[in-house]
Amino acid sequence: MFTSNPTSVPKNTDLRQDYSDFYQQFDQQDLLQQIFQDHPEDALNAYMACCGRHIRNGLADKPALVHEDSKQRITTLTFYDLAQKSAQVANLLRAYGVQAGDRVATMLPRTPELLIIVMATWRIGAIYQPLFTAFGIESIAYRLDKADTKVVFTNLENRVKFDDIDNLPTMVLVEDQATAKASGYDDDIFAQAWQQSSVCEPVQLKTDATFLQMFTSGTVGKSKGVSVPLAALPTFYLYMRYAIDLREDDNYWNMADPGWAYGLYYGITGPLLMGITTYFNEAGFDPQNSLDFLTRHQITNIASSPTAFRMMKSSGIFENVADKLVLRVANSAGETLNTEVVGWVTENLGCPIYDQYGQTETGMTCCMHHALLHQVPTGCMGMPLPGHALVVLDDQLQPVADGVPGQLAVIVSQSPAFYFNGYSWNEKQAFEGDYYLTGDMVERHEDGTFWFVGRDDDIIISAGYRIGPTDVENCVMAHDSVAESAAVGVPDEVRGQVVKSFIVLKKGIKASDALVQEIKSLVHQRLSAHAYPRQVTFVDALPKTPSGKIQRFILRQLN
Repeated sequence: MFTSNPTSVPKNTDLRQDYSDFYQQFDQQDLLQQIFQDHPEDALNAYMACCGRHIRNGLADKPALVHEDSKQRITTLTFYDLAQKSAQVANLLRAYGVQAGDRVATMLPRTPELLIIVMATWRIGAIYQPLFTAFGIESIAYRLDKADTKVVFTNLENRVKFDDIDNLPTMVLVEDQATAKASGYDDDIFAQAWQQSSVCEPVQLKTDATFLQMFTSGTVGKSKGVSVPLAALPTFYLYMRYAIDLREDDNYWNMADPGWAYGLYYGITGPLLMGITTYFNEAGFDPQNSLDFLTRHQITNIASSPTAFRMMKSSGIFENVADKLVLRVANSAGETLNTEVVGWVTENLGCPIYDQYGQTETGMTCCMHHALLHQVPTGCMGMPLPGHALVVLDDQLQPVADGVPGQLAVIVSQSPAFYFNGYSWNEKQAFEGDYYLTGDMVERHEDGTFWFVGRDDDIIISAGYRIGPTDVENCVMAHDSVAESAAVGVPDEVRGQVVKSFIVLKKGIKASDALVQEIKSLVHQRLSAHAYPRQVTFVDALPKTPSGKIQRFILRQLN
């Protein structure tokens, strides 16, 4: 596997606690006491954990949300505002007959109303269910039916996507009254909430009660349901506090859409659990808009995907802007962070960027931790999040030696912060004995770091060699002409499989046979003689899931 030398430890970090000491001394009960202090009952209601208790603790006037719409109009909601408005929406939900354990969905962009509805849902012990705004009719209908969703909040732009779905739940239009009434839809109107009382007692549940209803973004077959319990809250806190290193004085922007796990877990739940302001940018990703947002709001802590950072890099807009920014740290999750991007972020955005690994099922489990002191080899996915014991297994579910690829698993009995209990409707067996199997192939190195190799079905076996597509993609991306790349295995009569690279070139670069040879030679030299792409195809774009992950199975079907 291609790796680079460990980076130097950032300056002024001598006060950080040593990772090994923290990991060995980790105690789940101490963590709960740290978060909820003298009010452990706050952990039994997600609204109280993320909003209500902060008002009691003197943060009523602190912004919970700073929102900027597509016209750069800014709205601020304090924790007090969020408490008052969520109570009114909670009472509206009760008027619709919603009870604890029922599912309430939104299909909305990143707006203040979305955040209010999330808190209102949690307040009455109901379960919040995100619907991504790019979903088509089949994805929507499947999720509504599977979850038996009781109420859906959406805006006029997205309402048309529900037109051909039978047996709709209660639909509520999040528009002003005049627009809603003129829409032609016989739906309830969100503004009716403001006629409700602003008094609503939170419903206390048990720690194993579900507060989020997620669905995995699988590349094949129907999505599987993931019911996230209240027991996940302290694990979300662990990630925010020690990997993200979120601090009270941070201006924190998670660029991920809250229609997906990373944006919902760590763009809404995590920061508000810590009583820290979260930022919403309603506009879709655009390099210039993102740069403007970073500077306008003086963002100090950012979280996003490798795709976004690659787009920043390839746009040219972010070159040498460190002096304009005040970024302290950057975080990346969702897929492997390209090694070339790490150096680019440090040089051009003026801050270190750390890679972090997780799943919809588990939340983040393996991270480089900004707030803890450990080695930070460029290109690795990190060390186990405290409270998690990770192991690499072979096909017979036996632990493998360091440096040998295998499947990443969580040792459940040794992982007090691990909360996943299985898929909502038992769509798949997630456990083998004491192991939760991630389906991801990794290597563990002698220093305790884990390195992503690929999904189990993405591994390329050529002439007996097992080749991780990520390694090939990282090397291809090192070429100055390449914006994005994906590697798959294609059939070969002699070798079984050979590596094929699909490449998106930067703007203004033209494909040529000479460029193909340059890329092949680069990978041959930097990776190995057996892993370079013997076939190269230039494409305009790579197929991706709505959350930005490359769909290699589609590329394999093109051959």
